[in-house]
Amino acid sequence: MPTVYLNGAYMDLSEARVPVLDRGFIFGDGVYEVVPVYSRRPFRLDEHLSRLQHSLDSIRLTNPLTVDRWREHIHALIRQAPWEDQGIYLHVTRGPAPRDHAFPAHPEPTVFMMPMALPSPGPDVLAHGVAAVTAQDNRWLRGDIKATSQLANVLLRQLSVDAGCAETLLLRDGQLTEGSASNIFAVIQGELTTPPKSHLILPGITYDVVLELATSLDTPVRIRHVSEAELRLADELWLTSSTKEITPVTRLDGRPVGDGRPGPVFRAFHTAYQEYKRRAMRGLEGNTSEHTP
Repeated sequence: MPTVYLNGAYMDLSEARVPVLDRGFIFGDGVYEVVPVYSRRPFRLDEHLSRLQHSLDSIRLTNPLTVDRWREHIHALIRQAPWEDQGIYLHVTRGPAPRDHAFPAHPEPTVFMMPMALPSPGPDVLAHGVAAVTAQDNRWLRGDIKATSQLANVLLRQLSVDAGCAETLLLRDGQLTEGSASNIFAVIQGELTTPPKSHLILPGITYDVVLELATSLDTPVRIRHVSEAELRLADELWLTSSTKEITPVTRLDGRPVGDGRPGPVFRAFHTAYQEYKRRAMRGLEGNTSEHTP
């Protein structure tokens, strides 16, 4: 099992333990991040740590580590893990306390970090795309917080699993928000279109990369609300996330998206994204995570 970090110590994953009264276990009172790592280089680490800080601020929990300490522990786990490409899972809860909904007066946060394998979308996915279903977005109204209390997302994601699909696309008041575990882009009448960031949507790091790539590819972009009707008539649909990268959706609720194959705009963006990884993250141009496309 891989080496993990828990509350100041490195240990084998099989040895990691937290108290049963940890508020993360009792209430889901915590936040998390997943940092993708390519060729042992963390992808946009500053942005991931900034999003973690936003989540901590939103739940009124003081960050237990400095940015430098986060970086130190993340790089230590990367070095010890067996994978060249991996994901580093970061998890912070309000820590153990007597069971009471109100915050403890002096919380002692639990900090857990774990490396894990990071599979990229495979050749079959890139050639044929994936299927998705739609569902009503019945989650709470703070989707911008990457909270550990993910039950609503779990139930929505399970709908796609039950249907043999890769993701559930969420609709609220007749408009697209995001996926159960991804942001969504649509190609509509030649424009790359995506819902704006708001309290209903997790601000995706890969979402930002796609918008930067659009500038370099001279692709017109519209950041606006997308209706359910537009979603169903889109020429292309994509999922984006740290683990999905850019994944084409070619069937939605059993019907083809566009002509039922990954489209030309996806292919251009996939090529550009992989080139960005090769150039900025695999050591062929610099060695930091601060490059932009």
